Amino acid sequence: MTEVRDPQTDESIRAAMQLIDRGLGDISERQLVSTSEVADLLLDVRSVLAKLDAEVNVN
Repeated sequence: MTEVRDPQTDESIRAAMQLIDRGLGDISERQLVSTSEVADLLLDVRSVLAKLDAEVNVN
């Protein structure tokens, strides 16, 4: 059986991965990272995943 994927789901996952990649790129060369920067990154990722969860639950 072939799994049918929702393009919006794929887009949301890619958006979350891009946020993570950008955040990791910004902090990878520094020795210290402020907790507010980490919290901002996590909140951004959470908001993308929350939208994805809402779309999945509606469908």
